Amino acid sequence: MSDSFNSRVVIVGAGQAGAMAAMALRELGHVGSITLIGDEAEAPYERPPLSKDALLHPDDTRILIREPSHYASIHVQLRLDTSVTNVVADERKVVLSDGSSLDYDFLILATGARARRLPQLDALGARVHTLRSIADAQRLQSQLVRGAKAILVGAGVIGLELASSLIDLGLSVDLVDQAPRIMSRNAPELVSDVLKQAHESWGVRFHLGVSVDAAQDNGNGIVLNLTDGTVLEGDLLVYGVGAVVNDALARSAGIELLNGAVVVNALCQTSRPEILAAGDVAITVGTSGTPIRLETWENANTQAMIAARTILNLEPAPATVPWFWTDQCGMNLQFSGDMQAPDWVVRGSVKEASFMAWGLLKGVVVGAITVNQGREMRPAKELIAKKAAIPASVLGDLKVNLRHLAKAPEQFAGKVG
Repeated sequence: MSDSFNSRVVIVGAGQAGAMAAMALRELGHVGSITLIGDEAEAPYERPPLSKDALLHPDDTRILIREPSHYASIHVQLRLDTSVTNVVADERKVVLSDGSSLDYDFLILATGARARRLPQLDALGARVHTLRSIADAQRLQSQLVRGAKAILVGAGVIGLELASSLIDLGLSVDLVDQAPRIMSRNAPELVSDVLKQAHESWGVRFHLGVSVDAAQDNGNGIVLNLTDGTVLEGDLLVYGVGAVVNDALARSAGIELLNGAVVVNALCQTSRPEILAAGDVAITVGTSGTPIRLETWENANTQAMIAARTILNLEPAPATVPWFWTDQCGMNLQFSGDMQAPDWVVRGSVKEASFMAWGLLKGVVVGAITVNQGREMRPAKELIAKKAAIPASVLGDLKVNLRHLAKAPEQFAGKVG
């Protein structure tokens, strides 16, 4: 057994990436000490339910990644409600908020990101919310009264999931975004339009291409003046306009940053190889030179495993195609690969909200979206991974079996019509 299997590992950040990295190390045979440090009081939990089931069914929703006793059973020291104030990289040591320190052989930074703040809205007080933690969800849930009027600012994935949940709970929803269409960073126009129509059919009122000009709490509720002259009144407001990477410890360690995120290679190593990073905090510069930072549940899990294998000097796992999902207005949507593909081909019925969209770049499959057809995502990811060049007529043909296509795409490459 190599020394790496007996190494001392400190993981800062007890979210998805941090918890999964600790468990992956043990599953792969690591026997040295592992300390998992989190600044929240709760044991590691999953964040995707916060905008959905945690609000809709707070008493029945399980969000813990594992019960706290599990970490003790695999000999992972879980230190909650504790923050790391400094990384002394030259001494391989982290300093904790209580003044104590821990030595490490390897350090994993899984510190995630926090909500980008809008001081203009924060100044309005207790009626204003962001949604990044259990505490945020619990505070918001306490104000969700049937018949209340909610104003949401930000029409990204979380904002749209939240809109769907609030309508389900009997609130009215106005949703504001300065972009001209919803989910503009994550979906092509075709899918944005389908989602918008679904939300409007549920009662969501959109205000797109505008921003907040003025905001106040008049004592009876929130009043927003939009730049197009619209005045909105609400009992509560939730905003989500992006995230800011928690980079303070990376800066104290003196490792390379790009756009505020920690630069890692394909092995999740930073500019100091004994310090790794995983999850929302990490950014990878791909072979094309384009920086990639993914804020998804799947990426946190993937990079956690990569980091664990790197520490143990094991062969890296095969590369995976980026993927995420969202549930809105009774629909399940899954996204894989490049959402900025220039050309899109539809397979199925857009009208019935049961279809796929294939993203193509110079005839090569680079992205895929399923709308209420999640069973087709696995072959879609295989085609993306293979960089398959498939005629649009084949991709759009419902008679083509996608599993057969994924196994032998070259058999279909020359077919047209």
